[in-house]
Amino acid sequence: RNALVVLTVSGVVAGVALGAAVRGAALGPAQVAYLAFPGELLLRMLRMVILPLVVCSLVSGAASLDTRSLGRLGGIALAYFLGTTLLASGLAVALGFIVRPGAGASALNAPGLGLPGAVPTGKETVDSFLDLVRNLFPANLVAAAFRTYATEYKMLLRNTTSGNVTWEKIPVGTEIEGMNILGLVLFALILGVALKKLGQEGEDLIRFFNSFNEATMVLVSWIMWYVPIGIMFLVGSKIVEMEDIVLLVTSLGKYIFASILGHFIHGGIILPLIYFASTRQNPYRFLLGLITPLATAFATCSSSATLPSMIKCIEENNGVDKRISRFILPIGATVNMDGAAIFQCMAAVFIAQLNNVDLNPGQIFTILVTATASSVGAAGVPAGGVLTIAIILEAIGLPTNDLSLILAVDWIVDRTTTVVNVEGDALGAGILNYLNEKEKKDKEQELKEVNVEAVANSKSEGETSPLVTHKNQVSNATSTADPESKESVL
Repeated sequence: RNALVVLTVSGVVAGVALGAAVRGAALGPAQVAYLAFPGELLLRMLRMVILPLVVCSLVSGAASLDTRSLGRLGGIALAYFLGTTLLASGLAVALGFIVRPGAGASALNAPGLGLPGAVPTGKETVDSFLDLVRNLFPANLVAAAFRTYATEYKMLLRNTTSGNVTWEKIPVGTEIEGMNILGLVLFALILGVALKKLGQEGEDLIRFFNSFNEATMVLVSWIMWYVPIGIMFLVGSKIVEMEDIVLLVTSLGKYIFASILGHFIHGGIILPLIYFASTRQNPYRFLLGLITPLATAFATCSSSATLPSMIKCIEENNGVDKRISRFILPIGATVNMDGAAIFQCMAAVFIAQLNNVDLNPGQIFTILVTATASSVGAAGVPAGGVLTIAIILEAIGLPTNDLSLILAVDWIVDRTTTVVNVEGDALGAGILNYLNEKEKKDKEQELKEVNVEAVANSKSEGETSPLVTHKNQVSNATSTADPESKESVL
């Protein structure tokens, strides 16, 4: 276990050294792609096991918990996810007003920094939330494994009665590349509950999913030994790819600093405090067992790709119950995006200050609600949160032209974003595991007290029925009687 942690951290350090050494060689795009190849293999292997891991772990997790526990744990998890995401959003907005990353940066422009002018096309806020609900109920489960529903727009030319010509934007439903993990999570949860409801008839299928899940975890344990090598080449190739880091950092340094500071405060202080308040245990000792998945999150920038190593480490190193970890972590990787909420809110405040727009309380409230809600549907892939920033900007009426500035430094900020995302999931699983263990102990204590009372009653003659004969009473009576009474009875 310690060897893997040391190797993973060494992989990150070696990656930085490799990138710095090769950077001076002026490699072309083809050579950089060859350098990134071992890291690309790691990402492909991790993504390969996401589908069986999410579906099987949720089905077996939901089927192993009784309906009451499932509802209770689900309710606590939902409250935790919503509460921490709202806290993260509020922290980011507050830091944005204190640090003011966009103040004085109005001279920035994309061409001056050598950035692409193209930005993600903005989507109507209503359509974004409707897409979220549509993706919860995929029309085709097989297609949901690799495609997601998304609304696009078609411009239609219309002639009005007065003779004027107007363009009308019509929403059109399309399927885009990317796993619809939200729909798969909901289906797997409902299937697990349905199999539990079947009782004896559903046991064979539950056993199948359990076996499939365990086999997938064996595959994950093999992949984990390749993680240090993959991380080294991922980090190294990313450093080589950087255009002019000095110019970017000097131009957007306040924005990068404010975002990373927000992640540090939320991940290093607020989340551990919530864990300590809930469990009265040391949160940093808990996080020490998760160095490998946190390093994987830092290198891959993908919550989904970190999920296999997170499940393995949280069970083996921190002793979290399998039923809890395999139920809550796949949901958390999809729904709980604390780091993304900080990144999105900070970006919205930054762009507002960049355009000299003073945000009113109504716009701030819109940012908080929209960031919390849209982070639920944010894709757990690199740069997945950038698209949701466009939704926030549309909601508060800001231009999306400056998103290219966010994209320029996304590769830096996205690393700490992903680390905070997966840390929030892990600490949530730890809290739920503690509460579950506590409830189990309380039940055992109640049963012990009931048993003690029952034994005491059976020994007391006054309170028990004279019709009930207790064997130990008979034996005690015969043993205490003197020999003469025995003879007389005979």
